[in-house]
Amino acid sequence: MSTTVLYYVLDPMCSWCWAFRSEFRSLCQRLPDDIQIRYVMGGLASDSDEPMDPQTRGYVQGAWDAVEARTGAHFNRDFWSRCAPRRSTYPACRTVIAAGKLDGHGAEKMIEAIQHAYYRDARNPSDSSTLIALAVELGLDESRFTQLLTAPETEVALQADLALCRELSVSGFPSLVLEQGEHRTLLLSGYGKADDILKRLADMVRPTAD
Repeated sequence: MSTTVLYYVLDPMCSWCWAFRSEFRSLCQRLPDDIQIRYVMGGLASDSDEPMDPQTRGYVQGAWDAVEARTGAHFNRDFWSRCAPRRSTYPACRTVIAAGKLDGHGAEKMIEAIQHAYYRDARNPSDSSTLIALAVELGLDESRFTQLLTAPETEVALQADLALCRELSVSGFPSLVLEQGEHRTLLLSGYGKADDILKRLADMVRPTAD
């Protein structure tokens, strides 16, 4: 029997994904039981040890303002004075992948932990120390997680997610793509409401063939 999959393409450090979290939670609670959710790391920014330059700071801060104005999502702007920002989200993406390997629900738990750390608590998810601390707070084995975070297999998994993101023709986050057998349909590109997504989903879901 064919499986129906809902791909959630995101970056854990994406401000629009932070705003979308409550809508996505509502969506998941109301999805048909036969739809499987798969998280796909989109990777906004590759590895970098360089401090964020003033232009990039302004761009990111402007994005926070836009997200807050449209959605009401809260951002702790103490981040900009407490931390040394870098434009680097791949470490956070690898962290989600590593957590998923250690815990059946580890990916979704880690996405939420990173978002809360970044946007609510003004902690820097570009830093390995923050990511390891979050893993420990989630009850993951520190030694196993630390090893897995930099393991080649985790990098391979990230690159596979990035390739899948391109294959799904996703150009922004958050995005939702519905897969039924060989058919893929873009349900969402950018912020949206759970009610609207469910209406589209009701029109698109077809009975699966044996």
